[in-house]
Amino acid sequence: MLKLLRSAMAAAGADMFLIPTADPHGSEYPGEHYKVRRYFSGFTGSAGTLAVTADEAGLWTDGRYFLQAERELKGTGIDLYKTGQPGVPAIFDWIQDNLKGTLGVDFRTITAAEGNDLAERGIRLADYPDLIDSAWKDRPELSPAPAYSLSIEYTGRSTVDKLAAVREQMKQKGANACVLTALDDLAWLFNIRGEDVKYLPVALCYGIVEMDHAYLFMDEKKAAPIMDAMKAAGVELLPYNGIYSFIGKYGREDAVMASLGKLNYRLYLDLKGCGSIIDYDAISLMKAIKNEAELKYSRLSHIKDGVAVSRFIRWAKENAANGFTEMQAGDKIRELRYQQEGCIDESFSTICGYGPHGAIIHYSANEDTDIAVEPHGLLLVDSGGQYSGGTTDITRTIAMGPVKAEQKLGFTLVLEGMLALMDAKFPKGCAGYHLDAIARMPLWERGMDYNHGTGHGVGCMLSVHEGPNGFRWQKTARSDRAELCPGMITSDEPGIYVENEYGVRIENLVECVEEGNGFLGFRSLTFAPIDLDAVDVNVLTEKGKERLNRYHKEVYEKLSPLMTEDEREWLKTQTREI
Repeated sequence: MLKLLRSAMAAAGADMFLIPTADPHGSEYPGEHYKVRRYFSGFTGSAGTLAVTADEAGLWTDGRYFLQAERELKGTGIDLYKTGQPGVPAIFDWIQDNLKGTLGVDFRTITAAEGNDLAERGIRLADYPDLIDSAWKDRPELSPAPAYSLSIEYTGRSTVDKLAAVREQMKQKGANACVLTALDDLAWLFNIRGEDVKYLPVALCYGIVEMDHAYLFMDEKKAAPIMDAMKAAGVELLPYNGIYSFIGKYGREDAVMASLGKLNYRLYLDLKGCGSIIDYDAISLMKAIKNEAELKYSRLSHIKDGVAVSRFIRWAKENAANGFTEMQAGDKIRELRYQQEGCIDESFSTICGYGPHGAIIHYSANEDTDIAVEPHGLLLVDSGGQYSGGTTDITRTIAMGPVKAEQKLGFTLVLEGMLALMDAKFPKGCAGYHLDAIARMPLWERGMDYNHGTGHGVGCMLSVHEGPNGFRWQKTARSDRAELCPGMITSDEPGIYVENEYGVRIENLVECVEEGNGFLGFRSLTFAPIDLDAVDVNVLTEKGKERLNRYHKEVYEKLSPLMTEDEREWLKTQTREI
C-alpha cells in the first residue's frame, strides 16, 4: 500500500504526505471513503495520524492504542510514535525536523487550527485533494444513504428555535455569518439524522447561518426526504460541495464565525478574503446541555440498554464453561441490544477482551486475534447502542470463574473510584479536570494509574464522544475543560491495565444535576449489575459498600419490571447487598 502512495507522492511532487483520521467534517469515525489512514497503515484504531516520506513512515496514536498499534504495525515498515510518552516527538515537531521539501495533505482533512500551526512553523504546505484517489484504486464511494428528520418529540427544540439561538451568538460576537462543518453539530441544529457514518447517525452536509438566511449543503438525493422540513424552517438546500464556491461571496465587509478547531483548512483558506474570521464554537455547549425531551429519551434508552447488558452478563457467566470466543461474545451483546425496542445501531465497535486482551484499552477482536473465553479470569466488555433519542456507552468487567487476588484488588480499586466520582458533589463552576482525581485516587494511593481520560461527553442519538465536557486532568488537544452544567451527560470510566495479564474498566454514564445551595452532582443514567464475584470485600471501603449497595438497589428497581420472573431472581442475586 505504501509503495502505491509513495509513487503517487513522487508524481505529485510531495516530499512527505500527512494522513489524519478524518474526513472534511473532522469526524471521529469517518465513513468508508475517508478511512485512508487505516487503508495505508493497517492500523484499525479510531485515533491516529500517519506521516509518510520516500523512505520513512510513522504513525502517532494515544495510550488507548499502544498495544494494538504495536501488533497491527508489525512488519509494515511504519514506526509507532506513542503520543505523550517521554522522548516521543509530537507529530508536527517531527514533521518540522524531518521535512526536506513540501508537505502534501488533503486540506479538507486537517482543521484550520492544524493548518495554521503547520504554516506558522514555516512548513511548505500543498493541497492534494486527488492524490489518494490515484493511490487507492478501489476506493469506496461516498455514502448515498438518505437523510431523515427527527421529530421535536425527541429533539425538544425546533430548528427555527435553534437557528435563533445561533443568530443571537452571532450578534454578540459581531458576525454576520456562521459556517458549520461538524456532522453532529449539523444534525443537532437542523434536527436531522442519517446513515453515512458507522455508529454515528448523521448525514454528510455543511451548513451556513446568516442573520436572515440559512443554508444546508447536501447531495440532492440524500436531501429529498428532509426538503419539506427544511423549507418549513426557512433553510435553503444547496449541493454538497457547493459550499466551497458559495463562501467566496464573503468579502472584507463580512465577519464570519467558525470554530477553527473544527473548520477544515480548505474552507478556512477560502474564507481568507473576508473581513474577519471569528474563532468561536456556536453549537457544542448548546448541544451538550440536554433539554428535558433529550434527557427523557436518554433515560429510557439506558433502561432498555441495561436490560440487554444484564442479559449478556448472565449469558456470559452461565456459558463460560461451555466455551465461547471474544467475537462470539461481541455478537451476542449486539444481538441482545438489537432486541430492544428503538435500537438502531451500535454507538461504537464493541471492545471485548478476555484476560491479557483486556489490557489493550481499545482492543478489537478479529479473526486473527480472537481467543476463547475460559471459565476463570476477567472478561472486559465496553459497548454501546444508538436508540431513538438516546446514545449509550457502558463497560462491565465480568468474572468468568475464579479470579486471582491481584485481579480482584484491581477491580475493587477501579470500582471504588468509579462510585466515588458518580457520588461526587461539587460547587458550580467546576470542570471535569477538577474532579478527575476523585476516580483515580484509590489507584494513585497505591502507585497505580491508567493511560486515558476518566470520561467524555455523550450525545443524544449522536456521537458517543462529545465535547466540551469530560473528566481529564491532563491538558490535551481534547482538553474537556468546559464547566459542568446540569443536563450534561458524561462517562465515568476509570480502569487498570496490566500488560499481558488482565484489564479492568467499569463505566457508567452520569447526568449532571442540581443539588441545591450552589452545588451540583451526578445521577447515574446507566443501570446494570456490577459483578460482585470480582469484588474484594476486604478492600472495598465502608463508603464504597454503601454506594455499591445503593446503586444496586436502584438497578433492581429500574430493570426488574422489564424482566421475566427467572431473570428477576438472577438479578436479585447479582444486586444483593454486601
